[in-house]
Amino acid sequence: MSPQSHSSQPHSHSHTLDTVKHAEQTPETELPWKELGLKEDEYARIREILGRRPTGAELAMYSVMWSEHCSYKSSKVHLRQFGEKAPTEGPGAEAMLVGIGEQAGVVDVGQGYAVTFKVESHNHPSYVEPYQGAATGIGGIVRDIIAMGARPVAVMDPLRFGAADHPDTKRVLPGVVAGIGGYGNCLGLPNIGGEVVFDACYQGNPLVNALCVGVMKHEDIHLAKAAGTGNKVVLYGARTGGDGIGGASILASETFDDEKPSKRPAVQVGDPFQEKLLIECTLEAFHADLVVGIQDLGAAGLSCATSELASNGSGGMQVELDTVPLRDSSLSPEEILMSESQERMCAVVEPDKVDRFLEICEKWEVTATVVGEVTDGDRLEIFWHGEKIVDVDPRTVAHEGPVYERPYARPDWQDALQADDPAKLPRPANGEELRAAALALVSSPNQAAKSWITDQYDRYVLGDTVLAQPEDSGMIRIDAESGLGVAVSTDGNGRYAKLDPYEGARLALAESYRNVAATGARPLAVTDCLNFGSPEDPAAMWQFAEACRGLADACKELGTPVTGGNVSLYNQTGEAAIHPTPVVGVLGVIDDVARRTPMAFRDEGHLVYLLGDTEEEFGGSAWSQVAHGHLGGRPPRVDLERERLLAEILIAASRDGMADAAHDISDGGVLQALAESCLKGGKGARIVVPDGLDPFVFLFSESQGRALVAIPRSEEVRFTDMCAARGMPAARIGVVDGEALEIQGQFSLPLEELRRHHEATIPELFG
Repeated sequence: MSPQSHSSQPHSHSHTLDTVKHAEQTPETELPWKELGLKEDEYARIREILGRRPTGAELAMYSVMWSEHCSYKSSKVHLRQFGEKAPTEGPGAEAMLVGIGEQAGVVDVGQGYAVTFKVESHNHPSYVEPYQGAATGIGGIVRDIIAMGARPVAVMDPLRFGAADHPDTKRVLPGVVAGIGGYGNCLGLPNIGGEVVFDACYQGNPLVNALCVGVMKHEDIHLAKAAGTGNKVVLYGARTGGDGIGGASILASETFDDEKPSKRPAVQVGDPFQEKLLIECTLEAFHADLVVGIQDLGAAGLSCATSELASNGSGGMQVELDTVPLRDSSLSPEEILMSESQERMCAVVEPDKVDRFLEICEKWEVTATVVGEVTDGDRLEIFWHGEKIVDVDPRTVAHEGPVYERPYARPDWQDALQADDPAKLPRPANGEELRAAALALVSSPNQAAKSWITDQYDRYVLGDTVLAQPEDSGMIRIDAESGLGVAVSTDGNGRYAKLDPYEGARLALAESYRNVAATGARPLAVTDCLNFGSPEDPAAMWQFAEACRGLADACKELGTPVTGGNVSLYNQTGEAAIHPTPVVGVLGVIDDVARRTPMAFRDEGHLVYLLGDTEEEFGGSAWSQVAHGHLGGRPPRVDLERERLLAEILIAASRDGMADAAHDISDGGVLQALAESCLKGGKGARIVVPDGLDPFVFLFSESQGRALVAIPRSEEVRFTDMCAARGMPAARIGVVDGEALEIQGQFSLPLEELRRHHEATIPELFG
C-alpha cells in the first residue's frame, strides 16, 4: 500500500504520536506556534499554564481558541461597557432573559414567548469563496439560534461591498447573494431584511454579516454547559472533514506529518439539507427533554465545543477523539480538533436518555456518536486510540486567554477630515438642477432599488412574514391567534463612523431604533456586529474604542440592552482599513401585526407630514458622495431623546390607526424617502417646501430624528394634537396625489421616469 492511500484502519503517523507523556519527556521539541498565529509570550504563557510544552493537539486548541476571532482578546476590555452601562430599567431591561456570554441573547416578548436573535460576521471567508463563505455564515448563525432551544423563523443580511463598478465586486456580490439565498431558501427561512452598501473602502474586505431570529417558549431556553458526572457527550450532524482549517492549515502540512495533502480548503463547505435535518432533530430532542447542555460547532470546531461545554459546566470532560466520524480518514488529531466542518452540534445527555437521543437522530438521518463523558475532575482530557493527547484546564482554553489593552490614539488626519466641511461644495441652485440631483441620487448604487438582490431570497416562506425589504424593518408574526409579532432592523453607516466613530455608533443605533418604530413595533433589545480594521493599528483601535463607548452610552440612554453580538477585526488590506462599520440590529415587539405601518403611499388624498426638525447637515451624506465623491465634515447630530419621542409617536399612530404609511428619513434625506414611498405604493405626491427652508436643504439634508407619515384626513386633528401635546414638530408638507412626485415651484418627476432610474442600476451592474 502506498503511503498516500488510506485504509479504514486507524492511520499511523510517520512521527511518534505527540502524547502528553511524550511532551513531558521532550521539552526541547520545537512546535509551530508562530505559524499558528500565536505570539511568543502567548506560547510561553501556554507552557506556564501546563507546566510543560504543549502537545501538538493542545497547541492546536490554544491557537484557535486564543485567536482574535474566538477569544476577543483585543476587544474584551472595551466590550465590558455593554454590561457595565446596560440599562437597569425600562422595557428592554425587564424583557432580558439571557444576556451577553451565551450563544445568543434572549428576550421576553409576552404571552410566554421568548425571542432569540444575534448577528455575526463571515467576512474573510466570503472574499475568498463568496458562495460558500456567505452560505456557511447563514448556517453558523442559525445553529447559534437552535442551540438556545429556539426554532429559527427568519434571517437578515447586512452586506458591504467595494465600488459597485469595480470588476472584483462583480465576482464577490453575485456569489455572496447566491450563497445567502441558496442556503436560506433551502432551510425554508425567509430573508426579511438587511442592507447592501457599496464603498471603495470595502474592496479587499467585503462585510458579510448574517442575523437570525428564533422563537421559543420560556421553558424551552437551553444553555451551553456540561453538568452531571457520567453524562455522555454526543457529537451529531455532518461528518468531520478537512474544510475550514484555515489559518491553522499549518497543521495540515509537513510540520506534523510529511505524508499529508499539504493544502486543505480554508473555507467551510455548507450543506443546507443536512442543517435542516439537524434543526428538526435538535428541536425534537429538546422537546423530549433529552438534553442537559448543547453547543454548536462553529469557529474552532471541536476545540471550542469541548472546552466551552466543560468550562461552563461543573466538572471535567473526557473525549475519545478517534470515535469522531470522519469524511476524510487522513485527518490527524490536530486537524480533527480544528476542523470547522459545518452542520455539527455537541450535546450533553444523561446516560439513560442516550438511546432515545440516538433514535431521534436516526429518525432524522443525522449521524450521532457518543464521543466522551463528563467527569468529576476539572480537566479536559482527549484520547487518541487510548493515548492521552490533551490534558488541560478547559477554562484556560475557553475563557482565560490573553486580554490586551491595545494602544490606541486619535489619528492625526481626523481633524482635517472633520474640517473638510461639505458646506463649501457647489450645490443645485434652481429647479432644473435639483431635478437632476434627485435623479442622480435615486439611481446611485447605494440609493437604487435592491430588488435584483432581494428577489433571489425567499421572503415569504413559512407564511408568517408580515413585512420584508425594502420596508423599514422586517416583521414576523409569532402567534397566529393574537397576532403577536417582532420587527427587526439592521443599520450602520460607515461614512458617519469614519467622520466620528463615537457619533457613528450612536447614529447606527438611532436609525435601527427608528426603523423598528416606524413599522409600529416597540424597540426592546440590541445585537451588534462591530467590523473594524487591525487592532494592532492604534488609529483603528481608537475607532473601535470610540464606537463601543458610543454604542454603550446610546443603549443606556434609549433603554435597549445589548444582548450579544460579534467583533470582526483585521478588515484591512495593507495600510488601508475599511471605514469603521458598527452594524446595529434592533429587535422590537408589536402586539398585533395587523396594526403594522408599511412605508407605501397607498391612498389618494392622504396628507403627508414631516416629523422632526431639518437642519443643514451634509457631513457623510449621500448627496455629498453622489454629487462630489466627497467625505468630510461632521456627521448629523444625534438627539436620542428626540428619537425616543419620535418612536412613541410612530408606535401610537400605528396602534391607534392614525397613520396609513410611515417611512424613516436617513440616507438621501426627504427626497429619497418620498421617492421610495411613492414608488412602493405606485402613487405620486404633491409636496410644498416648508416656509423658511431652502429647497435643497429640505430635500437632501440627513438630519436625524425625522420621519414621513401619511395621514387620512379624518385622523389629521387627532394626529396633530398628539404631536403638539408631546412637543414633536409636525409640518404638513403635501398630499398623496397623481402620477408624479412634484416639488411645487421646483420640479416634477413622473413616477415612470423615477422608477426607471431607481430600478435600472443594480441589474445593469450585475445582471
